[in-house]
Amino acid sequence: MASLESGITVDELSSSSDSPAESDPQPAAPPEDLIEDHIRPKLDPEFLRYYVDVVARQPPAHTIPLEDVRANPDKYRSPIAVDSSHYERVADHIVSSQDGANITVRVYHPDPLRFGPGPYPVHMNHHGGGFVLGDLQSEAQICLSMREAGVVVVDVNYRHCPETVWGKCIQDAWAALNWVRDASIKLKINPTSVSIGGVSAGAHISIVLQHMARDAGIPLRLCLLSVPPATDGLSYRFYIDSPFPSFHEFHRAPVLPWKRIQYFGKFSMPHDKMPELRKLWPDWWFCPIRATNWSGLCDTFIRTAEVDPLRDEGEAYGMKLVAGGTRVSFKRYLGCPHTFMYLPFMKQKDEYDRDAVDALRRAHGVHERE
Repeated sequence: MASLESGITVDELSSSSDSPAESDPQPAAPPEDLIEDHIRPKLDPEFLRYYVDVVARQPPAHTIPLEDVRANPDKYRSPIAVDSSHYERVADHIVSSQDGANITVRVYHPDPLRFGPGPYPVHMNHHGGGFVLGDLQSEAQICLSMREAGVVVVDVNYRHCPETVWGKCIQDAWAALNWVRDASIKLKINPTSVSIGGVSAGAHISIVLQHMARDAGIPLRLCLLSVPPATDGLSYRFYIDSPFPSFHEFHRAPVLPWKRIQYFGKFSMPHDKMPELRKLWPDWWFCPIRATNWSGLCDTFIRTAEVDPLRDEGEAYGMKLVAGGTRVSFKRYLGCPHTFMYLPFMKQKDEYDRDAVDALRRAHGVHERE
């Protein structure tokens, strides 16, 4: 599914970076009027306060025209977004995709005083955004954090829908993975120590790459999946089309409700275009949980959020990996909505960053200099 991004989303959190005074908000309503009774007690109090005081006083994210988001990207950025283009040891590169289109990747190198001169392990990051939103600022903070593991982080700015047909995002990510391996000397990376990962839609892309890399004989150290969609939920006509309980339980969740999923589906997997799309790509690209070969896949760390419609399908994907013989670690962040890793005031956000650094160090065998 995809992105499956949020009711507050990857690139936007619906103007939540603006203060209420700046945004001319609606008056605050009590939580019991905003969030259903079966959901409210599950939410972390810090998030609940933020939702009531900031997010709920803005227009619902699914009502904001995409044209407005495209024209005013800074207005809709998430709280962790940062322009890292001028940071130390950060550089942009151009990668050619399979059809000749150029995409930009941003490469983050670790501190050589702490981790030596290289070659370094490398981690490929694919941002969230429902295949519609996101850019090189969206998860820059996450990339800066992950390079503290002593790895080079490559943030892939794949093409989005509706400007580009769905599926090109996967071709872009595959091209970036191969470019990184081919440019190993220039980038000072070890091409035999590669990991991949992403948030939401970016996790969906990473899942597909995990299988493609296995088929191509490319070894991966880890697939780091955050709130991953594992079905073609963006093409559902009704939320009850999902076989997973969390999709039903949280279809009115404060983040990534069904209306937001429909918003992303309208641009990435529109119903009238699905027959045409399904002729272009393998079925399991749309719904990775329907993949037919589950052997020989790399170690995987799956991180889900408790109050997330995608929770159960992400964990179900992990169990398919386990059944196929893959070593899988699971972590469910309690009290958290879909895009909690974009909310710096949540304690689970700090935990999320630490968990990524620890997982990458273990997977790549990284040690700091004494």
